[in-house]
Amino acid sequence: MAAGNRKHIRLLTALLLSGVAFQAFTPVAPAWAQATNIDSLQPKLPEDAKMLLSANELVYNQDAERVIVRGAVQINYGGYQMVAQQVEYSQKTGRIIATGEIELIEPGGNKIYADKMDVTDNFADGFIETMRLETTDLTKLAAVTGERRNGEEMILNNAIYTACTPCATNPDHRSLWHVKAQRIVQNGKTHTVRMENARFELFGKPIMFLPVLEVPDHTVKRKSGFLFPKFKYTQKLGAGVGIPYYWAISPYMDATVTATGLTRQGFLLEGEFRQRFENGEHILSMAGISQMDRDSFTEGTVDAKETARGMIASQARFEINPRWTFGWNVLVQSDNNFAKTYELSTFDGTTYTNQVYLTGLGKRNYFDARAFYFDIQDADLDSLAENKQPIAQVTDYSYTAPEPVLGGELTANFNLTNVKRNREDELQVSVPGPDVFRYRGLEGSYQRFTAEAEWKRNFILPGGLSLTPILAARGDLTGTSMTDPANYTGNFNDDDAAARRMLTAGIDARYPILLTTDYSSHIIEPIAQVFARPDEEYAGGLPNEDAQSFVFDATTLFDRDKFSGYDRIEGGTRANLGVRYTGALGNGYALRAIAGQSFHLGGLNSFATDDLVKVGSDSGLETDSSDYVAMFGIDAPSGITTSLSGRFDESNFDLQRADATIGYQGIFWQTALTYTSIKAQPLYGSTSDQDEIQTAAAYKFQDYWSVFGSVTYDLNSNVVTRNGIGITYDDRDTIFSLVYKEERDTDQTVANDWSIGARISFRTLGDINVGDTDFDSLN
Repeated sequence: MAAGNRKHIRLLTALLLSGVAFQAFTPVAPAWAQATNIDSLQPKLPEDAKMLLSANELVYNQDAERVIVRGAVQINYGGYQMVAQQVEYSQKTGRIIATGEIELIEPGGNKIYADKMDVTDNFADGFIETMRLETTDLTKLAAVTGERRNGEEMILNNAIYTACTPCATNPDHRSLWHVKAQRIVQNGKTHTVRMENARFELFGKPIMFLPVLEVPDHTVKRKSGFLFPKFKYTQKLGAGVGIPYYWAISPYMDATVTATGLTRQGFLLEGEFRQRFENGEHILSMAGISQMDRDSFTEGTVDAKETARGMIASQARFEINPRWTFGWNVLVQSDNNFAKTYELSTFDGTTYTNQVYLTGLGKRNYFDARAFYFDIQDADLDSLAENKQPIAQVTDYSYTAPEPVLGGELTANFNLTNVKRNREDELQVSVPGPDVFRYRGLEGSYQRFTAEAEWKRNFILPGGLSLTPILAARGDLTGTSMTDPANYTGNFNDDDAAARRMLTAGIDARYPILLTTDYSSHIIEPIAQVFARPDEEYAGGLPNEDAQSFVFDATTLFDRDKFSGYDRIEGGTRANLGVRYTGALGNGYALRAIAGQSFHLGGLNSFATDDLVKVGSDSGLETDSSDYVAMFGIDAPSGITTSLSGRFDESNFDLQRADATIGYQGIFWQTALTYTSIKAQPLYGSTSDQDEIQTAAAYKFQDYWSVFGSVTYDLNSNVVTRNGIGITYDDRDTIFSLVYKEERDTDQTVANDWSIGARISFRTLGDINVGDTDFDSLN
């Protein structure tokens, strides 16, 4: 081993530069690969760096001014490590020649392999033969020869580029794709990589030829240019090819414009403008088309009627400070189904929620103010569903006292709601006897302010009994200017203003019992609750906007107020009784269960009173003794998870509602089967039994390859309502997905009954998308 000072390192510096330079090829651009700035190739060596040189033989020919080191040559200098069979340096010609199994590792971790390097000592010119490069981001490059010219250009001949993440653990893995180019020129002055006579190969077969492709290197964060084309195919739009163009306007502004040609509908133009600020961002989206073939859509729908269609949307989010956030989402379109029909990203849902919001989050308090407008996307010409939706403003504030109050926890909640609706949402219920109507919304305006406080304190008595007394007080002020429901069978309050209050005193008692064996532990916890309250004032006599959805099951058994919103209040005296169980077995099994019943003890039963939406009808709580509710679940170490929940009639134990799920997640298999059964609730709007089976599965049949599918079957109608199947390949460098989905839509809210989607993603290169490949049935 020999060590030398800085005056002897000219040879080593040139050798290092000869290797480092050739990493410059690795192109990284939004479209193709990564590149290293030529101007930064000089190794940053410490001033006091020393060279360590090890070799079997060192020969110095003073007459010829030539230095040769041979046999297992190892050079270490300033963090650079080089291995070769022989290194020769000529002081006369100023050239360095390294040969034989050359390997160079630079401080950043990139590795360069070559058979021969021949460069000038000032690195102005040079050649390399049979080069291979592995970068720290697991991309690979191989070239037959390489040449450096004028200190600015790197020219690689007959080069291959690919990415190979699995190679880090499996050297025998071969990537599915690579890019071959006859000549690649990297310009350090313009910071571009130019590929000439390049072709992209997949599965070893060329699928795309590019005479000339120029992309920015990685020193350029953003650069204007065309992106990968987007492809789609749907039943009623036809085949489509979209060409996106990215425009880097400034360091804080950019835009993407996409022109898509559809074989059935013509030319669709989309644009998205993005602007970033110090504390947030704003996105402006636009799209438009003049439909070429309206007859391909179902007759009598908005899709078949309109010719010129378009939309404009604005989305923004700003962090005012670490606690406060302000933003909005707004969509305006020419008709009520354009974005959904043309599957415009982020805007193609059945309901788009337009909103403006201000949110504040503290350590023990929370504030949220929002204004809503619901854009219902369906094919209805008259937009009836959208016109029945409210324009709403909702403000919530929650506060928890930082210190105990009388030894307990004090919380307060405030809600201010303002609702305005342009059209009454009336629905006739199909039941025997006189006509019955549900009112999901009334025409006019409605305001409500709610203030509620709750105090509770937990006591643990000798023997383990847990007692939690609960005190709560609530008050509401309402103002209404709504059209009276003409066919409402209840007692609707038509006064312009009303006030109501509710006082609650309750006790929660639990007695956990721990049972242990050598191989298991079990906790059995009987729970009893009693809440004493006066009757609900104006029960069913006020508008019900936010308490319309209601499900009584094991998860809501022990709720103090089981209504889902503020517009209804649970009144009267009620007791909730049940038992909770959790178990852990020594073989890795985990068990959980809840079962119980609720009892109306006195006063007016809020769930038995009439309501504009019949929310309490057939809920299981409308009788003095509620239906029985239960839930049971098992988690197995093998990956099997199962749960069963149900509601059973209190008089004859008939099943009223059931949800059963069994799933398995293993190394090769993932599957889930869900059965849902809901008995008819005619007054609540569900006129027939609903029995449905949903199943989904995925199977990994080979390394990186998986197949998946799902089916939803309506047992009552004997029809498959939704189904889909797909296949995917994912090795982290290459993602390929092909998905077919079909949905039977009797209400004509979906323009396309079936669709095919495909996605091909190449790491460091980009994505090619054909339609929609989202598959939500499995995680």
